[in-house]
Amino acid sequence: MGNKLVFTQAEQFLCRSFRLVRFYRAKGQVAALVISFIFFSGCTSVVQQASPQQSEDSIYLVENRSVDLSVRRDFDKAVKLLQEGQYELAIQLLESVAQNTDNNSAPYINMGVAYYRMENHDKAEASFLKALEINPNHPVTLNEFALFYRSVGRFQEARELFERVVTQYPEFMPAHRNYGILCDLYLNDPACAIEHYEIYYQANPDDDAVKVWIATLRQKIQG
Repeated sequence: MGNKLVFTQAEQFLCRSFRLVRFYRAKGQVAALVISFIFFSGCTSVVQQASPQQSEDSIYLVENRSVDLSVRRDFDKAVKLLQEGQYELAIQLLESVAQNTDNNSAPYINMGVAYYRMENHDKAEASFLKALEINPNHPVTLNEFALFYRSVGRFQEARELFERVVTQYPEFMPAHRNYGILCDLYLNDPACAIEHYEIYYQANPDDDAVKVWIATLRQKIQG
């Protein structure tokens, strides 16, 4: 049985923490990586362990990490710079955040995104590896790292990471969708693609695109 993730809505989480919001784009395109961690201040927290909570285009994950106000501000600035395409400045701030937080994967995930957008694949990979060093089974890091490998043509490594996510966190639906895309478009493995598309579609029946992809693959298999 897979692990459970700690997910919560903002109003339920009172202490200082990060909230990650991950947005996805359509099949066949590089995912639009918009990662933001929102900090909440307070003295106590109430975090219920539960199944993943997600909406049509985002998923929320909370990491319990205390941070100083100045670090919070630097992180917010870095996210804004990342979204504006000012990657070098974002990386500078993220490096500072990483030095001033206690083993948190958040800045390294964002650095991986920034370096990838700068087409510095070596540093992107190193950043994702560092994030996994901090938390070897973090589902978001594994998913992001797999997307990176997929985008640079390292399909087998991408597959191994997606497999780790869906095995350990079977309720993490974005990984099933992304794994299906890998099998569909890059590995020529329609059985794998259908399997993961269907898992995702059962949890997201309003995703008409995935419904079409499943039907198309079934027709292809049937000849």
